[in-house]
Amino acid sequence: MKAALRHSWNLTPSQAIALQRKLAGRVRVAPLPAGVRFIAGLDAAFSREECVAAVVLWDLERREVVEQHVARAPLCFPYIPGLLSFREAPALLAVLEQLKRRPDVLLCDGQGLAHPRRFGIACHLGVLTGLPAVGCAKSRLVGQHRMPGLRRGSTAVLMNHGERIGTVLRTQNGVRPLFVSVGHLADLPSAEALVLRCAVRYRLPEPTRLADHLCGVAAHGT
Repeated sequence: MKAALRHSWNLTPSQAIALQRKLAGRVRVAPLPAGVRFIAGLDAAFSREECVAAVVLWDLERREVVEQHVARAPLCFPYIPGLLSFREAPALLAVLEQLKRRPDVLLCDGQGLAHPRRFGIACHLGVLTGLPAVGCAKSRLVGQHRMPGLRRGSTAVLMNHGERIGTVLRTQNGVRPLFVSVGHLADLPSAEALVLRCAVRYRLPEPTRLADHLCGVAAHGT
């Protein structure tokens, strides 16, 4: 599958920030479509001077892997918090192009609207591909929250400057919570429900857990 929208990756940090602010206006919040089944779990790792991206297309109904692919792209942007999508997205877009089946949703190991400029990697990929996208991060980037209850499905509100930007979600009893936020063409209730449905055994949703392992092996052999 090809990206519906493209832009240059040869940008300075200030140009990248300006582009984030511009593209953030394209993000649309709406419930995920009914009948979502094929979830593209995405993650990236870094090896020397390249980014290694992995996608695992997971069948939510059968709970099995349909496709999995790895792609590599040279690093063309420095490490700057809040601008990580400019390091990861070229490789992630390349690996998405290898999919034979079009996914119903992108599930990203990273932020969506829970970002200083409301444009994390899930927003970036969602806007460029035109696909629904959800951010599911292991840690908080911005915002304040209380801790959710210890039971699976417990939630707390993630706020920033008086605005709700995400949900702190406990995916299994007693595990550390995840940070769920809208990427594109999703809303928080449907994003939370999707992450819980995908977190069948472990803390991480299965599509991104498998993608994390796949890109880790490709990048570091572990």
